[in-house]
Amino acid sequence: QVQLVESGGGLVQPGGSLRLSCAASGFTFRFYAMGWYRQAPGKQRELVAAVASTGTTNYANSVKGRFTISRDNAENTVYLQMDSLRPEDTAVYYCNAARIRVGDNCWGQGTQVTVSS
Repeated sequence: QVQLVESGGGLVQPGGSLRLSCAASGFTFRFYAMGWYRQAPGKQRELVAAVASTGTTNYANSVKGRFTISRDNAENTVYLQMDSLRPEDTAVYYCNAARIRVGDNCWGQGTQVTVSS
């Protein structure tokens, strides 16, 4: 049974930092691309950052230079370090695991990030 469990969200002031974690189970983690998406109220879900099984990363333009995605294949965990947070980063952040070759695409339950003074 595939499970993705996010943690680390919360309330932070503008300019602050948070680190999100996503613990994965039920599949061979190292073969999957892992990503973080977010959805703000009234907006579509958007890609924030992704890391391929090879370790290659990509980021949304809005977070480049501020957010860092990383994965630990030994711990089956993917992280999102978020620095210099802005109010517009406020959203529910979702972890995603995907392996196009076998048609797998899985989501976590989401964790709320609120950036406000």
